[in-house]
Amino acid sequence: MICVTIGNCSVEECIAALKALEFAEIRMDAIKPSEEEVKRIFSQSVKLIATCRPGSLDDEKRKSLLKTAIDSGAAFVDVEVESSDSYKTELVEKAKSRKCKVVMSYHNQDRSPARGELEQIAEWCFESGADIAKIACKVITIRDNARLLGLLDSERKIVVIGMGDQGRITRVIAPLMGSP
Repeated sequence: MICVTIGNCSVEECIAALKALEFAEIRMDAIKPSEEEVKRIFSQSVKLIATCRPGSLDDEKRKSLLKTAIDSGAAFVDVEVESSDSYKTELVEKAKSRKCKVVMSYHNQDRSPARGELEQIAEWCFESGADIAKIACKVITIRDNARLLGLLDSERKIVVIGMGDQGRITRVIAPLMGSP
């Protein structure tokens, strides 16, 4: 199943797009919906990931939108592993109480860390309450792809994404190697 990311559109455009999809990530930081609009979006009969990245909204607003999405039927919530422990704990507890899976994510826009560091990051995600760890890193060399894909040699659920032109291959190969 392919997950499509929806953002940078109106709430009405988002809901219209969901009619043709089975699985989507909703970027609430890009859509900036109200609490009522979040309820409308996440009550659709589509498997949805609730995501609200830092930057354009403060942490309290982001947390409130994510909690509303969880209560409204999100199948998954994506939480940044670098967030404060209290922020993560509150969202993980809310998600678990509603049978919503937690994707604990790490993003590095600049580089792909060394293998040992990537393994520590994956462990940090699981220690923080992840059902699925998501590691997305900028890929500069072929070896960066190899390090990311090497994380899939695990019994745990890990999503790896190579960002940038050099990393596109991970989006094809990772699912073939068992990445959810």
